[in-house]
Amino acid sequence: MKRKRFTNAELNEAARHYDGPYKPYDLVKELCIAIVVVGALALLLTIFFSSPDEKPSTIASWSRQMPADFVTTATSELDGSSFSADYGPPYNNGTGAVQHEWFIHLQQWFGISHPLNAPLDFVIDPLRSIPGQPGLRSAIATYEAATPKMQSTWTTNYANAVAPPAGSKIPPAKVSGLRVIPVGGDYGPVALMMSSLLSLAQSGGLDGALLTSSQFYQTDYTKPLLLMADGGDLSARAQAENLLGDQWGMMNETGSYPGQVWLWLYTFWYQIAPFNSSANADLLVLTVMGAMSLAFILIPFLPIARDIPRWIPLHRVIWSEHYRSHES
Repeated sequence: MKRKRFTNAELNEAARHYDGPYKPYDLVKELCIAIVVVGALALLLTIFFSSPDEKPSTIASWSRQMPADFVTTATSELDGSSFSADYGPPYNNGTGAVQHEWFIHLQQWFGISHPLNAPLDFVIDPLRSIPGQPGLRSAIATYEAATPKMQSTWTTNYANAVAPPAGSKIPPAKVSGLRVIPVGGDYGPVALMMSSLLSLAQSGGLDGALLTSSQFYQTDYTKPLLLMADGGDLSARAQAENLLGDQWGMMNETGSYPGQVWLWLYTFWYQIAPFNSSANADLLVLTVMGAMSLAFILIPFLPIARDIPRWIPLHRVIWSEHYRSHES
């Protein structure tokens, strides 16, 4: 038996006549109840599921909380021994973190897109921006005029004085408030340069100096992040939040739930062989995820994958009412 089909005109005409009962409806009351209920739910969900509003890490906060670590890092930037100073593309011509696999050499192909000269960008140029310091300018000139061997002697002596190597008999530098005071030694102009840079960082000036660019909006945080990554502040925060590579953690976006849970598929590969022991892990993970994403995009064109819905016709069950109405 076929169902009778009504035209739109017949349905509209039938909707104009209603002989059933009527009840009063208070739209304002309903709106107030809805606002209260939704507000209560939002408050409860915020209390139980929201992400903590952590304060951002800055060079200023790092230099105030860990002044010895800051000057040690700054010294390594000055003598070019830091990780960033020899990172390689896209920052410089170093070879410290250049990854490649088979014929894939992405870093070399794309070249240097964010030029970085660690001694100049992180130390000397910010110090030059400090006005009214003739003694500091003289110290910078002395350092730049010295031979590479003399520069290395000064920076090594200062670094060992601030953070003595294991087994060394050198007493560690004294941290007095926000100042770092190493014991007497041959530091040349480096001691004055580092104390001046520390003061600049603690005032927040170094954060601004490293953000300076030719763009109107200063949103390129590459250099501040590279400097902080060479120090111990970011790794300490990552360890406290279970975000280190061997802890397999993920941080939710502030005020957002569930946040970055989609990253689990990326972080998963770093926990298994051969990714967890390869020096080219980033490139390997990128290659695997790229291949998986490409396979997902090409599903309509893959002979076996595109036929799976035909083998498991769940759509016939889900849309059973639709198919019955059309078959009748």
